[in-house]
Amino acid sequence: MKALLNERGVALHETRPLFVGTHETRLTRFGATHIVRRAVATATATIPDLGRKPISPHVFRHSLAMTLLQSGVDLLTIQAWLGHSQVATTHRYAAADVEMMRRGLEKAGVSGADAARFKPKDAVLRLLEGI
Repeated sequence: MKALLNERGVALHETRPLFVGTHETRLTRFGATHIVRRAVATATATIPDLGRKPISPHVFRHSLAMTLLQSGVDLLTIQAWLGHSQVATTHRYAAADVEMMRRGLEKAGVSGADAARFKPKDAVLRLLEGI
């Protein structure tokens, strides 16, 4: 960030926008989308599979949230960083992470469907009832 501030000639506590569009005004979401699409189009020449993937600023945002979550960052911190007004919105990332784990286990051939359930013997049941 310091290098970018120096490159743009913006002082540390100055209120000028750091990320700007073609008219040197604050970069809009449309401008950010245009930059990402242009970068993907350029990269597709080298990596053709990128042309078939949905890549957008929102995908980067989602990827960041998932990486933070998987790194152990709590939902409230992620909520603050992403600017979500409610933690319920951020909670979707945690639900998605659990779903990803489930799909990964299925892909690896590990399924909970055939899991053996604990069946206590009569002696164990009598012991527990006596407590």
